[in-house]
Amino acid sequence: LGLNLGYWGAGNDADNLALAREADRLGYAVCWAAEAYGSDAPTVLAWVAAQTTQIDVGAAVMQIPARSPAMTAMTAATLDVLSGGRFRLGLGVSGPQVSEGWHGVRFDKPLGRTREYVDIVRMALRRERVAYAGEHFTLPLPDGPGKALQLTVHPVRETIPVYLAAVGPKNLELTGEIADGWLAIFFSPEFAGDLVGSLETGARRAGFRGARSQGPPP
Repeated sequence: LGLNLGYWGAGNDADNLALAREADRLGYAVCWAAEAYGSDAPTVLAWVAAQTTQIDVGAAVMQIPARSPAMTAMTAATLDVLSGGRFRLGLGVSGPQVSEGWHGVRFDKPLGRTREYVDIVRMALRRERVAYAGEHFTLPLPDGPGKALQLTVHPVRETIPVYLAAVGPKNLELTGEIADGWLAIFFSPEFAGDLVGSLETGARRAGFRGARSQGPPP
């Protein structure tokens, strides 16, 4: 069972914290927090983690256009350490209004951008030196003084689970191929078969391994 606190700062903060504590006491698996263009998810999750003992804290979601993949890896590793290994990383591309209107990032080629983003985040969380040459991300920049760096924080767990928020069939296939879990926004039970079918298509593409992408796409 999971608890979704949604957005923070709507006047119900004390009630949400009480809900998180009660879910923790009852043995719920995870408490999720969201972000759009108000409260950010990591700050809320750190606050909840500090006042609970066993429930996982999950981002549903951290927006891909809001942070570089390296920054997301830093935040995920920090939250995993602060929570004692209870963090789950949910990612999503948001939409054109927030991506372009709020973050100033073009909403183009979201599937390719997501694939590369997850690749880099996982590379950083494995504490490899991050060197990446993709269509959307290049690290380090080839024409400057930067060098490939390694994350200095050691996450509690060897692998932090990565979830993707996905709606359309192609995005669902990508989720089945590269993610550890799916954040099913706008879910309709009557269409569950089609939705799961797209996830399974992606999983078959990955050889039923899932979440095993190791570098930039060919």
